[in-house]
Amino acid sequence: MDNFIIRGGKPLSGQTVISGSKNAALPILLATLLTREKCEIKNVPELMDIKSTFELLNYLGKNCFYGYGNFVVEEHTALKLHAPYDLVRKMRASVLAAGPLLARYHKARFSLPGGCSIGVRPIDIHLESFKKLGAVVTYEKGDVLLSAKKLKAGRVKFRFPSVGATENLMMCAALIEGETVLENCAKEPEIEDLADALNKMGAEVTGAGTAVIKIKGRAKLKGLKHTVMPDRIETGTFMLLAAAAGGRVRLLNTAPKTLTALIKAMEKAGVKINCYKDSMEVIAPHGRPKPVSVVTRPHPGFPTDLQAPWMVLMARASGESEVHETIFENRFMHAPELMRMGADITVTGQKAVVRGVPQLLGAPVMCSDIRAGAAMVVAAAAAKGKTVIRRIYHIDRGYEHLEHKLKDLGVDASRVKA
Repeated sequence: MDNFIIRGGKPLSGQTVISGSKNAALPILLATLLTREKCEIKNVPELMDIKSTFELLNYLGKNCFYGYGNFVVEEHTALKLHAPYDLVRKMRASVLAAGPLLARYHKARFSLPGGCSIGVRPIDIHLESFKKLGAVVTYEKGDVLLSAKKLKAGRVKFRFPSVGATENLMMCAALIEGETVLENCAKEPEIEDLADALNKMGAEVTGAGTAVIKIKGRAKLKGLKHTVMPDRIETGTFMLLAAAAGGRVRLLNTAPKTLTALIKAMEKAGVKINCYKDSMEVIAPHGRPKPVSVVTRPHPGFPTDLQAPWMVLMARASGESEVHETIFENRFMHAPELMRMGADITVTGQKAVVRGVPQLLGAPVMCSDIRAGAAMVVAAAAAKGKTVIRRIYHIDRGYEHLEHKLKDLGVDASRVKA
């Protein structure tokens, strides 16, 4: 396994390019299961989760070609309908193959998915929703079996605005003739990107980005050419990196309008942010940031995926702040690692109280999940001295060529074999 070694404590400068969104790319890649025609997706980041999707699609019978950000999917044989445990356990988004396979073949079988250990994240919302479109759900040897004599367009109201369930049902409904109405939908920008891709395939999706999405499905969908949106979570991570470490940086290939909640919170903390059409400039405050409390919410609220690196910024603030996590029940695992670096944090249930300190100090730490790993990187860049970050395979699942981008901004960072 690899480690990161980061020697921090120096202000940052320079610019780097933000990658395509992993969370947008994954459902769009799996939407290629809806058609036999060739699909070309650009701006796809080189990440472990993308490689896992490549393996899954190839196993199911697609012919995939991937390199330099371009992902091409073709189909020459009948697809398999079973996503096995050895593939699904690597990546939670594998469950998004269920909707396309169910819609196209009226059956699908998959193992319960894996992913980061940040909470239970059950898929019962997906399964309940498939039932409302006519699917039968059964279980066998640790697998979920979906089947339907005929799927029918209908109305589905999610009991929680689940991103995955919204995406899965959108894809399924795109291949069911008639109009399906989804209510209490997730509003994330990545869902809008998926809707754009499905529309290019011939479906008629309206309302993406709002609580109600309408899908007029088709009996057959065509191939597509699509460019994936910029990664707003990577963008936010680098914004917080610059704010915590100090200095002035420019981020290219961004979508500022997708980060309104973070921008408002950072500006309250004293960070200056200049937003342009597809780039941003981040200028750290003189002295320590001001304390600002946040509550994670579904989009357009404060993103749970940026809660961990936000805590690093608050660990250096000139006062006390609170972080309330309302999305996942086990997402403060980075707090003890930050405390090893001198942070003053008290966690009680779903609330963390952060009392800012003048300086973080380098220390050996480890990653527990993707975003906690990102927090360790932000903390290491801001800390005085050397930090060794272990288990960075978590980071590799969500951040493309991170050590190179850190160097673009003047961070003394290197990847070494453990």
